[in-house]
Parts: sequence; C-alpha cells; structure tokens
Amino acid sequence: MPQLRLSTVFMSAVLATVMLPVAAPYALAQAVTPTNRNILIQQNDLQALQNRIERRQFQQQQQQYRAQDRQIVPQPRPQVPVVKPPCQVLGNAILAGCR
Repeated sequence: MPQLRLSTVFMSAVLATVMLPVAAPYALAQAVTPTNRNILIQQNDLQALQNRIERRQFQQQQQQYRAQDRQIVPQPRPQVPVVKPPCQVLGNAILAGCR
C-alpha cells in the first residue's frame, strides 16, 4: 500500500507538470520551433511515464485480487455416520465386532 500511495503522489506531480505547458493557449497557437518541439517531446515522455505508472498500479491491484482469490478457506470436516462392521464368526469363535 505505501508504494501505491507514493506512486499516486508521484503521478499527481507528473500530471501537474504536464498540465502547465498545455494550459497556456499561446504555446498551442505558435508554430513548432525547437523550443516547442522539446516541450512536445517532454510531454510525450511524461505521458509515457504516466502510462507506465498506471499500468504498474493496475498490475499491483490485479496481484492483490489474485492473492485474495488464492487464499484457501479451511473446509469443516464433513459429518459422516459411522457404521459398525458386522460380526465375524469363524466356526465357534467370534473374531471381532460383536458386542
């Protein structure tokens, strides 16, 4: 869980950083110059980083779900009626089970 919170804080910081250049309308209206090209590359890098963070969070959540599904709940022992064996008689001697 602490990793999940840390990655959420990091992702929020990344999103705030990405939104600053995008929010300025003059940056979108200008022609692509080397400076703007660098900004676009940085935005693409940040988007890729955000995608990796979200993918990692999704995978962690799936691992937690799988771990929960794998937990084995002990089943109670079934109540089976006990049947006494029949008497075994050999000649005049009783061998077992007759009481």
